[in-house]
Amino acid sequence: MSAARSLDFWTTAGIAFDLTGAIAVASLALWLWPRRGRLAGAGGAVVAALLVTAGWCIAAAVGLTAEVPMFASFAESIRNLAWLVAIYRLFAGDGRHSSLAPIRPVIFALAFVETLHLSMTLALTYLSVKGGLANLGFEIEVMLRLLVTVGGLVLVHNLYAGAPREVRPALRWPAIGLAVLWSFDLNLYTVAYLARSWPSEIAALRGIAAIVLAGCFALTASRNRDELRLKPSRAVTFQTFSLLVIGVYLVAMVSVAQWLSYAGGDFARLIEMAFLTFASAIALVVLPSRRVRSWLKVILAKHFFQHRYDYREEWLRFTRTIGKNDDETLPLSERVVQSLADITYSPAGLLLCPDEQGDLMLAARWNWPEVDVPALAYPLAALGPFEQTCYIADLDEVRAGVVAEGFEIAAPDWLIAERRAWALVPLVHYERLVGMVVLARPAMARKFDWEDFDLLRVIGQQLASYLAEHASQEALAESSRFEDFHRRIAFVMHDIKNLASQFSLLARNAELHADKPEFRADMLVTLRNSSDKLNGLLARLSRYGAGGVDRLHDVCAADVARSVVARFNGHRQVVLGEVQDLVATANAHSLEQVLVHLVQNGLDASRPESPVILSVRVDGLSARFEVVDSGTGMSAEFVRNRLFKPFVSTKTGGFGIGAFEARELVKAMKGRLDVESREGLGSRFIVRIPLAAATDMYLNRTDKDQKVA
Repeated sequence: MSAARSLDFWTTAGIAFDLTGAIAVASLALWLWPRRGRLAGAGGAVVAALLVTAGWCIAAAVGLTAEVPMFASFAESIRNLAWLVAIYRLFAGDGRHSSLAPIRPVIFALAFVETLHLSMTLALTYLSVKGGLANLGFEIEVMLRLLVTVGGLVLVHNLYAGAPREVRPALRWPAIGLAVLWSFDLNLYTVAYLARSWPSEIAALRGIAAIVLAGCFALTASRNRDELRLKPSRAVTFQTFSLLVIGVYLVAMVSVAQWLSYAGGDFARLIEMAFLTFASAIALVVLPSRRVRSWLKVILAKHFFQHRYDYREEWLRFTRTIGKNDDETLPLSERVVQSLADITYSPAGLLLCPDEQGDLMLAARWNWPEVDVPALAYPLAALGPFEQTCYIADLDEVRAGVVAEGFEIAAPDWLIAERRAWALVPLVHYERLVGMVVLARPAMARKFDWEDFDLLRVIGQQLASYLAEHASQEALAESSRFEDFHRRIAFVMHDIKNLASQFSLLARNAELHADKPEFRADMLVTLRNSSDKLNGLLARLSRYGAGGVDRLHDVCAADVARSVVARFNGHRQVVLGEVQDLVATANAHSLEQVLVHLVQNGLDASRPESPVILSVRVDGLSARFEVVDSGTGMSAEFVRNRLFKPFVSTKTGGFGIGAFEARELVKAMKGRLDVESREGLGSRFIVRIPLAAATDMYLNRTDKDQKVA
């Protein structure tokens, strides 16, 4: 008797709630009909869905009194289909085809599931299935309902979250109403699935969800809205698609687990638990992976959107990356690489910038420390196609030899051998190449299309302007430092000259008038040494700005190398490597000074047991002097921006002009100084000086040209 009274109570409450919901929803539909224009093109579909919902509430009440569940289930399917159509019309309210592209497949899939559920309900009813098969049919019906409710909630989330900020107030209450309706169903069917029976007590309260739905739409319709425009973003679509994938995976996992429980025999529960554990582990490993996320983004961009990129988001991200300025900000050169890599989802990249001869050298690395880049990264002779046409090269096509006619490029061997190197993006500023970005292969590599080329070309030009502006600022700062240095050194030289004259006079007077021979001898040695040092300093300072080399002549390269090593006889670290007998056109004193400085730098950067090797060999038309150490090494950013900058030193008390002076002396001898260095591995300084034979050939050809002229 108590159970009967309880059942009567819940039946009576359910009928009351259902009829109240039917009256509320039907009244709202009638009131909203003349005001349907406030919902743009979705007004008619929303009114129709409200009327169908009212019919569903009546069918649910009839089902409780007459115990005809099939009638209520049929009405619920029609209700869900009507709301799917209404949501479709809401997404189409702005009249743009691109708004419907990511939504249409989801709605069609949910409509198919709902139709499948309706067909299954009719089949089970007319076939009068009983026993275990009926229980299996009940569970399948509940799972199909769960799929539709989860999909409906995802659509509602996308409907609101994908709308612009200015129209979200108009969508807030409809989204809440539909979310309440389907959230109630989600909990209802979840309990039904877990309990393997219909929860009549909870089902009796479904009319409350219809009442809330009516109230939310009434609040929306009372507002004066003239237009409803929707613009679902790519980020929201990707999140929605990810949720759908996860939902489908979970439903499939539960389905297989249930099948195993029926087919597993005595070990059904053990097999079911083992499968759930294994499937969950796979989901935790595979679904969050970068490769899977990249694949999802490629699929969405290819099939759901008219354009591959969300240009607003790309430009905002680019601006944030370049404009960021705090204590943890990367140097500009690395941010340049990162901003381009973010567009193509590349995990790493390199920045190559031209040196004084126009050849590209490594300027920065971003997440790519292991790649070995030579000092001459990209020769000037091969940069024509990039500078003239802003050509973006796909290195996979270059390796395969399928580059389009007219766009053939000569990629260096190290780029071809580095399989991670994926693309070359030139940075051109006013028809002048200011840099080249090498992008690493992303997790999901694909072929470039016109949209990739256009976006990368525009971003590359913008980055080129940033680099050019940065270089101009550096040049102005360096010029200012030089001006200050010249102004100061003028006074220093004047004072030193006076001091040198006084020392010389003092030395002469001391020779004539000192009383004590011992004191006179010590004073003479001290004064003469000081005078020599000051005069040497004057001569050294006077060289700046004048090239630093008085006369070039034929020099035996091997003798210079041996002389340099001899000056470090006290250091066992200095080792003379391969030496070839070559004759170069140089200034012996200046060349020796350069090599001594480079060897000393190697000693300063190396551990006491690490050797510093000096070698000489022929390199084309040049004598190649190499100073190799295995010391601390230098970063690409330091080599490019600080190593050869005057007045910048990492040594305590250093002037910061040694490397600058060495390079200037090499340039004055018509040579070239290159650097290859890796942090933690060491450095290689390469000095190339023209061979005497090459100089003679050049002079002879010049004389002939002048005679012909």
